[in-house]
Amino acid sequence: MTESGPRDDAPLSTSKRSDAGADAARELTDGKGSSIVARAVTINRPVAELFAYFRDFTNLPTFMENVERVDVLDQRRSHWVVKGPAGKSYEWTSAITDEAQDSVIAWASEDGADVPNSGRVEFRDAGARGTVVTATILYDPPGGVIGKLIAKMFQREPAIQARRDLRRFKQLMETGEIATAAMNRKQREEEMA
Repeated sequence: MTESGPRDDAPLSTSKRSDAGADAARELTDGKGSSIVARAVTINRPVAELFAYFRDFTNLPTFMENVERVDVLDQRRSHWVVKGPAGKSYEWTSAITDEAQDSVIAWASEDGADVPNSGRVEFRDAGARGTVVTATILYDPPGGVIGKLIAKMFQREPAIQARRDLRRFKQLMETGEIATAAMNRKQREEEMA
């Protein structure tokens, strides 16, 4: 029990407290961002296999829908190009702030990022069920609250994307492919715009 009341053991992303983003930033080394997103998925593959695939950042565009490319600069730094709402691209360079083989990868964007962000992806052995992969991301949406609403309207908001990206990661690692629905005419036109 703390002076402010009982300790909340729930993940910070589920907190109803307005300062949960600040708490998450303190938990992340070099935490950058004020909005928090966290998602988890159980993937029926060994920890080492999932960690190795994810750690090769050039693999991330294979399942992260909005990631156009990741250029690896060196062992600890990478440059990201990501699609945003209305076809605008955002760029930043990230540096790994914490890494433990087959366990965790944490990062923070460097100064000057279009979208300041930080986060960590944890890989936890789940026995016969495979591996639990948990992604926690802090970010500052471009354009603040209005930008966040616009991103949500265009289905480019990180909370929506994190859920979808982890689902695609699970499909890819368990089956070797990602199931997609055929595009209808309207979707094709929007994609071409």
